Amino acid sequence: VTLAISRKLVELIEAEPDMRGMLTRRGDQFVVLRQRMERARAASADLFVSIHADAVSNRAVRGATVYVLNEKGATDEAARRLAARENAADLIGGVHLADKDPVLASVLMDLSQNAALSASIAAGDAILDELARVGALLRPRVQQAPFMVLKSPDVPSVLVETAFISNPLDEQNLASPPHQDKLARAILAGIRQYFAANPPRAAVLTARARD
Repeated sequence: VTLAISRKLVELIEAEPDMRGMLTRRGDQFVVLRQRMERARAASADLFVSIHADAVSNRAVRGATVYVLNEKGATDEAARRLAARENAADLIGGVHLADKDPVLASVLMDLSQNAALSASIAAGDAILDELARVGALLRPRVQQAPFMVLKSPDVPSVLVETAFISNPLDEQNLASPPHQDKLARAILAGIRQYFAANPPRAAVLTARARD
């Protein structure tokens, strides 16, 4: 179900004149959680969207939820990356940490993470607003949690729980291709809204060059 929604979303994104979409997996196989995040970073993504279907033992619970990273998750990830910075080959916000003074490295990490988290909340708000037009919401506001896929220090990241597959009505909707299409279009509308207010630097430079 989530792969079908993701494929449709990427198809819609590819039809946009100034967007490019990429899937972290193309088939129905498991990808390690940290690897999903790192694939987005390796692609220099401007936004990472993780699409899920929730489930609980109470079959009456239904509706969509949108999550971004919480402070504990950000702190834990910063500590992990700073501890390993001597061996890190990647960049944080376009800057190598390996050769930086520990205090400076910590400041750079904080700046990068704070910017990513602020952008994540903006993207999450926009997507949640659009999902409300498609179906029920479990939570009317963006939630925060220490999910692994949200821990990128320099890529705005949101996790979308499209509905509860454990709820009979939500399950029926999730299995419906027309409803999957509605969910994908709602997420795209939120992404469009987010980028209209927060254009990537490359997009700004391209627009100025065209002017």
